[in-house]
Amino acid sequence: MKKIFLLLVPIVILAWSCKSVSPAVSQYKQPHHWQAPPTVKSGDTVLYIAPAGNVVAEKAYMKRSDSLLRLWGLVPKYSSNLYRQHFVFAGTDAERFKDLQQALDDPAIKVIWCARGGYGSVRIIDSLKFDKFRRHPKWLIGFSDITVLHSVLHQQGFQSVHAIMPISLTHPTPKRTWAIKSLYDFLKGKKLHYEIESDSLNINGQAKAVVVGGNISLLVSLLGSKYQINTDGKILFLEDVGEYTYSYDRMIYALKNAGYFTHLKGLIIGGTGVKKDDDYIGETVKQLILKHVKDKKYPVVFGFPAGHIIDNRVIIFGRKAILKVTEDKVVFEQK
Repeated sequence: MKKIFLLLVPIVILAWSCKSVSPAVSQYKQPHHWQAPPTVKSGDTVLYIAPAGNVVAEKAYMKRSDSLLRLWGLVPKYSSNLYRQHFVFAGTDAERFKDLQQALDDPAIKVIWCARGGYGSVRIIDSLKFDKFRRHPKWLIGFSDITVLHSVLHQQGFQSVHAIMPISLTHPTPKRTWAIKSLYDFLKGKKLHYEIESDSLNINGQAKAVVVGGNISLLVSLLGSKYQINTDGKILFLEDVGEYTYSYDRMIYALKNAGYFTHLKGLIIGGTGVKKDDDYIGETVKQLILKHVKDKKYPVVFGFPAGHIIDNRVIIFGRKAILKVTEDKVVFEQK
């Protein structure tokens, strides 16, 4: 009998362990605290880089971005290879890597603002060094393909900013006022406070937790790697654009099967635009997501003003946020 008991003990322990650990937990070491780089001050230098798609010098969005920064008392600076072009990329992988590594290393740079997304950030991240960055951390700002860099910094234990990029200023519109104001508020060290009308499919509730996430396609592409984020106990933000509904379905199942929705404190869904020639599969993107989370007992928000939309407001990844969802409105705060 004693021998049987001794044989059963490791089996019971293994079963308990498998049950208690979320499949979202990466095999790689995950940080438990995310450091905020120093608050941006008047006169600080903001460096533009293009880690993915190419930046067209003839377009006016860089000049508009310069004007904004100078208006806010900041100094714009251009990385060495910003206007390089190598097929769809802003220069070769080596050129883009060089700009990113120099930006991370340079103690005179206080903010790294990605000029645009596109595709290519994942090609240049594996050899990055962070020893100098740790001594002189700085803010990284961007969205879309920049989700890759957010995930890298998250793994390193640093906060970063999901927000508009210079290319977002291609077509000036008053509808972007709130997005620009939110970036200004962040750069000036002000509290972020958003109140929006509640979507009929929202799930009411409250949460206070660190925010993680980004572009769905990019998060899925990082599954199984050391850059995969751990969503346990966090508020997850998701957004995307230009996908077929069936593509959303496939990606959402991938995140669900990786445990991303299992132990959340809250879920925020931003823009989720579909292709114009989309083939409807019987469920909307909201419904595709809702069926996986409707019984999870945490607040869920649809239609949040962030992502590939005009009103793309700041979200600070790696920082705690307060999320309140009621029948009438959604309140989101980060200090």
